[in-house]
Amino acid sequence: MRSDRPPLLLTFGAIGGLLFLHLPILLIFLYAFTTEEKSFAFPPPGLTTEWFGVAWNRADIWPPLWLSLKVAAISSGLAIILGTLCAAAMSRARFFGRDTISLLVILPIALPGIITGMSLRSAFAMADIPFSTLTIVLGHATFCIVIVYNNAVARFRRLGTSLSEASADLGATTFQTFRHVILPNLGTALLAGAMLAFALSFDEVIVTTFTAGQQKTMPIWMLDELVRPRQRPVTNVVAIVVFAATFLPILAAYYLTGGGEETAGGGK
Repeated sequence: MRSDRPPLLLTFGAIGGLLFLHLPILLIFLYAFTTEEKSFAFPPPGLTTEWFGVAWNRADIWPPLWLSLKVAAISSGLAIILGTLCAAAMSRARFFGRDTISLLVILPIALPGIITGMSLRSAFAMADIPFSTLTIVLGHATFCIVIVYNNAVARFRRLGTSLSEASADLGATTFQTFRHVILPNLGTALLAGAMLAFALSFDEVIVTTFTAGQQKTMPIWMLDELVRPRQRPVTNVVAIVVFAATFLPILAAYYLTGGGEETAGGGK
């Protein structure tokens, strides 16, 4: 009789892989509760929740947090508009060079972040654009648009053209077709893309380093704290917040797209 259970060796291999991937994250969670301020002795000499109160009262944490949230929200909103329009053009129109343009659209997420960051920094310098929240948003939008585009174009391909054609036959205008037919069918894909874009923007480091100037987003603040540690457990507490701010939108996007088969671009 055939068993559906995987071989024992395969089971141990899967467990080992999961531990390799997630044990470092669990250690960060553990050392957010340690009583030791400077070292990472294992096992921790004691556990406490005092660092959560210390982090809450640290005035230097809040500006980077609000900046990260603002940049992620604006970048995601911009990505929804431009990514959806681009996906509609690529999926509904047939023209010479369509495949090449499609490749160019997704290229920013395939390029190393340092290349994107260097090119943006050079472009801002040539255009005499001072570093500000705007430059960070523009930098993050380069990959956020791709995230929304990938999700939207996958849904457009599933929809086909029959619903739009039927709506037109019934006398609906282009706007009415978009509002009452296309947009409801695109809703979950766009929301999933926006959540993924928000999560990736919130924890972006490399592109931000080249486009932020003297500003600090939350990931940049964390890097500075790791280089010149004051209270290491506080950094771990902030890491838990960043983890939640990125993991929860990604998890929601996964379920919104029915298991993630339409969710693209998560590898960034």
